[in-house]
Amino acid sequence: QVQLVESGGGLVQAGGSLRLSCAASGNIIRNNVMGWYRQAPGKQRELVARITDGRITDGRITTYADSVKGRFTISRDNAQITVYLEMNSLKPEDTAVYYCYYRYNGINTWGKGTLVTVSS
Repeated sequence: QVQLVESGGGLVQAGGSLRLSCAASGNIIRNNVMGWYRQAPGKQRELVARITDGRITDGRITTYADSVKGRFTISRDNAQITVYLEMNSLKPEDTAVYYCYYRYNGINTWGKGTLVTVSS
């Protein structure tokens, strides 16, 4: 079983920056994917960014939602099994609960989420 604990959410003005962290513990298996989804009020949960652990491919592969490309950067520290989301040039439409996830063998494990609020 895997446990995920997010941190780093908060209130920021438009144009500002935040850094989210997600620490994983438990039965972490190689060849996994970790990343972030978000859910705004009244909307469906959507993928923000994900990153492989680089065990299969030569290097880590990242994927971003079009809405955050060029503004958000995902990274991970395999030694400490932590994934980060650096968010710059934040917009009010980035306001949401951000959920960290861990995926292995087609199964997702979710964190409890951290709220990001961007004021205009």
